[in-house]
Amino acid sequence: MNGATTIEQLLAAGADQADALLAPAGAPLSYAGLRQQIAETRTSLNGVGIGRNDRVAIVLPNGAEMASAFIAVACSATAAPLNPGYRAEEFDFYLSDLGAKALIVEQGSVSPAIAVALRRGVALFTLCPSSIGAGRFTLDTGAAVPAPPARGGAAEADDVALVLHTSGTTSRPKIVPLSQRNVSASARNIAATTRLAAADRGLNVMPLFHIHGLIAAVLAPLSAGGSVFCTSGFNALKFFSQIEEARPSWYSAVPTMHQAILTRAGHNADIIKAHRLRFIRSSSSSLPPQVIAQLESTFDAPVIEAYGMTEAAHQMACNPLPPLQRKPGTVGPAAGPEIAIMDEQGTLLPAGAIGEIVIRGDNVTTGYENNARANQEAFTNGWFRTGDQGMQDDDGYVSITGRLKEIINRGGEKISPREVDEVLMDHPAVLQVVTFGIPHQKLGEEVGAVVVLKDGASAGERQLRDFAATRLADFKVPRKILFLDEIPKGATGKLQRIGLAQKLGLGD
Repeated sequence: MNGATTIEQLLAAGADQADALLAPAGAPLSYAGLRQQIAETRTSLNGVGIGRNDRVAIVLPNGAEMASAFIAVACSATAAPLNPGYRAEEFDFYLSDLGAKALIVEQGSVSPAIAVALRRGVALFTLCPSSIGAGRFTLDTGAAVPAPPARGGAAEADDVALVLHTSGTTSRPKIVPLSQRNVSASARNIAATTRLAAADRGLNVMPLFHIHGLIAAVLAPLSAGGSVFCTSGFNALKFFSQIEEARPSWYSAVPTMHQAILTRAGHNADIIKAHRLRFIRSSSSSLPPQVIAQLESTFDAPVIEAYGMTEAAHQMACNPLPPLQRKPGTVGPAAGPEIAIMDEQGTLLPAGAIGEIVIRGDNVTTGYENNARANQEAFTNGWFRTGDQGMQDDDGYVSITGRLKEIINRGGEKISPREVDEVLMDHPAVLQVVTFGIPHQKLGEEVGAVVVLKDGASAGERQLRDFAATRLADFKVPRKILFLDEIPKGATGKLQRIGLAQKLGLGD
């Protein structure tokens, strides 16, 4: 696997004429074309005074242009992809917090980010798609005044390639700077774990303002000389026709996407059989063992669950591919960085002990930006504290028992929401479930759950509580179960336990 420490070096794995990026109904973009795109974008940026470590916000819809814009900007400056669905106030916060020098939008965009950028004096660049290959574009720098960049040329290993914000569910979002070295290491780790090669083609359904999509779905396959078929985003109704057109060997997604795919798989058995996948990857939140089993029997392909987070430039652990052992219910052994379990005092714990999962390695950020307090809390003796509670078995496989902030504290009894999820998922009527804490005047928190039933299935609150009571201690059984058609999700498709009670109007 190539030992690249910058994104541009990563791309050296691809042969000039090999396909790098593809998109529906269009010509592919070769590696030579992608390298040319990087050179042209660098010339455009450098020509208006933007160079290494200067922040360029990107607000583009999912697709090949978003993938190539991210790569081209990150090779010459610092890419700051933002969710196109943000409101004006959110764009105002992020553009200001990032100190963005420029904003890239697509030709004809009506994004509220444009007015915010103009008001803040952020240079506005327009991306104009070209017909000469998927993701090929020209960059119109408009009224930007020509100027020599302070730091022109290709980005170096310790330059910041990418900045993202933490989700900020419970507090102000923190800025996570990821260096060229960080993202290159993570892409190489993922490619090694999944044994990606030049013959592999990934189908990207993940949003490209999120670490999972950017690193696992785009940079990892490119680091192995493979190709990426870029969709406009996840759509369960289009997924199987995309499989037919793209002919991928793998895809990576979050659990809610996998579950939506399964609901339509029965109608698409011929496509599944005709276009065999080498493997399926899942990450960003827990994939119930029941869903792993259903995916594997449906696609006749191994499903590997990975464990990632923004601060680690995505991947930390991953179940290996056969013939190595996969352990459903775990996220596998360390797959890149070192992993250990630490107690509150900073002591590393032995196998089997439960504590906080900590990591260190080339893919891990060196710290949050302008946030000394957060860094003091996050780093202990060179280890980064993930905020996740879990354990390692004797083989080094990691089991996550929950986010420390999501652990439900019911009158002093600590309850892992994931444990309750997995029990309820065993009920034959249940399709999806998310367990969460509900504020309670006397106990502090009570256990609640939101359930989505399978099509045509029926079950009542009492029935599910009685079912859970056969497998769980009484204090862990949800006191309140809500039935919804869909579980509220974040912008990246992840289920969000924190704040769910408030969102649903539950509590004292």
